[in-house]
Amino acid sequence: MGIIQALLQDIPLPSMVKVRQKFNAPVVENLEEALRSEIAKETVSSKIRPGMRIAVAVGSRGLAELPALVRITVEELKKRGADPFIVPAMGSHGGATAEGQKNVLENLGVTEKTVGCPIISSMEVVEVGRLANGLAVLIDKQAYAADGIVVIARVKPHTAFRGPSESGLAKMLTIGLGKQKGADSCHSYSFKYMARFVVDMAKIKLEKCKFLFGVATVENAYDQISIVEAVPAEDFIKRDQELLPVARTCMAKFILDKIDVLIVDQIGKDISGDGMDPNITGRYPTPYAKGGPEISKLVVLDLTERTHGNANGMGPADFTTRKLFDKIDYESTYANALTSTVCEPIRIPMILDTDKQAIAAAVKTCNAQDLSKVRVVRIKDTLHLGEIYISEAMLAEAKQHQQLEICGDPLAMQFDEAGNLLS
Repeated sequence: MGIIQALLQDIPLPSMVKVRQKFNAPVVENLEEALRSEIAKETVSSKIRPGMRIAVAVGSRGLAELPALVRITVEELKKRGADPFIVPAMGSHGGATAEGQKNVLENLGVTEKTVGCPIISSMEVVEVGRLANGLAVLIDKQAYAADGIVVIARVKPHTAFRGPSESGLAKMLTIGLGKQKGADSCHSYSFKYMARFVVDMAKIKLEKCKFLFGVATVENAYDQISIVEAVPAEDFIKRDQELLPVARTCMAKFILDKIDVLIVDQIGKDISGDGMDPNITGRYPTPYAKGGPEISKLVVLDLTERTHGNANGMGPADFTTRKLFDKIDYESTYANALTSTVCEPIRIPMILDTDKQAIAAAVKTCNAQDLSKVRVVRIKDTLHLGEIYISEAMLAEAKQHQQLEICGDPLAMQFDEAGNLLS
């Protein structure tokens, strides 16, 4: 028996029970009707003229109903006589290659067939200005050459900085449409200045480029669209900043937020730019963002299929598995760190051979005074917090909470012969 196995073999793993977290969650009941109505507004529709060749910028996040948002937008542009095409707007994602970024869109369900127009992917950029400090303001060459640009973005808190605009319309202009070189320019001075640079660069692009409108969404705690708006380009910054606090109140969270061990089944770029959202875990890659639960140890078991080996986000974990490690694509993983200048998310945690060992290691090191009463939470990923698992030690507290519904009886964790945690 090896030393690691000997150290972990007697660590007690708690029984777990499924609970449903109940959040206030307004939802857009008829997305198609709502978005078509938004684009039909005079302040938006008047910008679309017959014959215009319009670039529709689509990012790399797993936005709720993304293929539908893109398809409806494309159809509304065509209805008014325009000739739309898609440009990937995702900074350095997809391994910072044209083909890789097109593949990211396809994995998100955005293909030429599903949305009804061509996808033109290129990493070429055009410089449209400079900040006072000399940083270049860059934009996708294909979008710049178009007669108009439309962006599709979810407004939400960023994972690495705080400011009036975080993730949303302004960031899509600055980082997404900046491609790798533009994202690199904006990140040059670290996330300490990102809140200012995102807005300053966006303002220059709004002045120099032919932006028409943006489709902005806010999602509720169950990853459903609660707000969808077509925002005229002249209102981008203002509306972006108005929707951010709304988005913050809509986010999911752990209702019982004192956790000894958090088990995350999978991380990936399709889940969050950071693999797992630090707004959920409280494990931020920079000192310029904060908030979230109190978690002693965090274990990540696997990568999503759609992340294609990009393991950005594993760094904040304390433990991971051999199966995750063996899937890492270092080219795409390191491209994010080299562009953002933040290396913490791509650092490799302690690697254990199996899920069972990784979880046992987290329990052993969580410093709980009584390991038989350890507070463990298991989630699929940070996008899905509606149903989670909690350890038996948390059950009495959960029963007293109106926002929690107990969905079964405590059951022992089950592993297959290889030590993989079963659903």
